[in-house]
Amino acid sequence: MPRRRIGFWYRFAAVLCKPPLVVLLKRDWRGMENIPAEGGFIAAVNHNSHIDPFAYAHFQYNTGRVPRFLAKSGLFNKGFIGAAMRGTGQIPVYRESTDALSAFRAAIDAVERGECVAFYPEGTLTRDPDGWPMTGKTGAARVALQTKCPVIPVAQWGANELLPPYAKKPSLLPRKTHRVLAGPPVDLDRFYEREMTPELLKEATEVIMAAVTRQLEQIRGEKAPETPYDPRRERIEQRRRTHAQRRDERTQERTRGGRPAAREEGLGT
Repeated sequence: MPRRRIGFWYRFAAVLCKPPLVVLLKRDWRGMENIPAEGGFIAAVNHNSHIDPFAYAHFQYNTGRVPRFLAKSGLFNKGFIGAAMRGTGQIPVYRESTDALSAFRAAIDAVERGECVAFYPEGTLTRDPDGWPMTGKTGAARVALQTKCPVIPVAQWGANELLPPYAKKPSLLPRKTHRVLAGPPVDLDRFYEREMTPELLKEATEVIMAAVTRQLEQIRGEKAPETPYDPRRERIEQRRRTHAQRRDERTQERTRGGRPAAREEGLGT
């Protein structure tokens, strides 16, 4: 299927955004040859700065295949922002849908029309202390298995040095370098023609995230942690630690008040 034309709105956005990006960031971009020249595909990209969507869009704009990012459907009804989102072909995600596949129907349709859909599989800025990719959500895998389109793993690094995650002010000097490495398509053949169960989607997502992480290892010249940071596991562990701390504090308070902890808990005689 032929590629979609870039269009007025995307060119207008490039006119506004490219000059400051060129000033703020040097560029070390590799792997453009792995971006498909034609047909729909998914770019699975790591996310480590609030400005990396702009920096990454700059990279892919220069390949001639502009990315269509997923965004909350409500943004498409907000005046000029909504007009720009619609005009640049960004993709609304209807999170209120009770059908997980229907929530990504617009992304599936875009891929089938020959678009590039850019996914941040982590779903949010990485919370890994060293900036490595976290465990991913299954949306990219769901769309990939439904459409059987190529999934290009892409790693980026450098925008996070300009504006670290959750920082309020950029670090302008010295001038940072935005490094991007796009890898060959992820091999998902073994997942096709199988029932799309949560377990299957989780496994396919892990394969995609491992490919993205390998690209980032090449950029950074170091190995990622053996086990990716898992926000859900960390929340559970944090609740466990908080519960244990509160229990210990209550025990200490009872002891200081002259009531032996063992008797208070019904363990004494």
